Amino acid sequence: GLPSPSDVTTFELEPAAHGVVIDPRSGLAFVTRGKVNTVDVFNPANMSLINRIPVADDPDAIFFDPVDQLVYAVSGDAGVATLIDPVAQKIVGTIPLGGKPEFGVFDRRTKLFYQNLKDTNSIAVLDIGKRSVVQRWPLAKCVGPTGMDIDEAGRRLFVACGRSSTLIILDLNKHQITTSLPIGTGPDAVAFDPGLHRIYSIGLFGTLSVVQQIAPDTYRSLDLIQLHFAAHTLAVDRTTHRLYVGYASLFVPPRVAIFSPIR
Repeated sequence: GLPSPSDVTTFELEPAAHGVVIDPRSGLAFVTRGKVNTVDVFNPANMSLINRIPVADDPDAIFFDPVDQLVYAVSGDAGVATLIDPVAQKIVGTIPLGGKPEFGVFDRRTKLFYQNLKDTNSIAVLDIGKRSVVQRWPLAKCVGPTGMDIDEAGRRLFVACGRSSTLIILDLNKHQITTSLPIGTGPDAVAFDPGLHRIYSIGLFGTLSVVQQIAPDTYRSLDLIQLHFAAHTLAVDRTTHRLYVGYASLFVPPRVAIFSPIR
């Protein structure tokens, strides 16, 4: 069944919690705290703080690297990625990115990490094990890349362009943009459901865009759903195909909207 308010527990410290990721081995969670420049380690079972790790200015998105078994957190203002050993709960390296990072995804096939750089309209391709940027791909006509997701089987990357309000599709084999289509104004997060071959995007103005993948380079807009302002975050459950959209603004309390797709 669907979750209810009684299923929700809260971990509260300073404001400006941005990204959160769970280490699958320990079950511990790591959350970025923008205003205090830390990654906090907490136990989701009882919502207790375990450790606080100082990182570079403006920590935002955070991910788990399943190959190197590291937590990867990016700092927007500092333009760096910080690598954290989740067992020792210590920093084991940093990678200068050469731009302001937004979202990124890990490619299990190549074992590379693709990182959007918002201010240079490009993607930095990282080998986390080598602690280095190995390639840079320009994103023509994509102004302000933000959210990103991957179709590993089809070898396509989906990138939301926040300032140009477009979704671009990039061929991972050719490193070229193959398709571009308009989506809702100010898109931020992107999620791909490989079972239904659908891409979802949401952003500042609360427009949920639903795009159907017909073929790797053929797409059709299915719907535009108007939610509340500041709906920046979404995730898709690839088993149930439900879509979860989190949003908060000055006018409504924080909430999560849950959608069941029409197939």
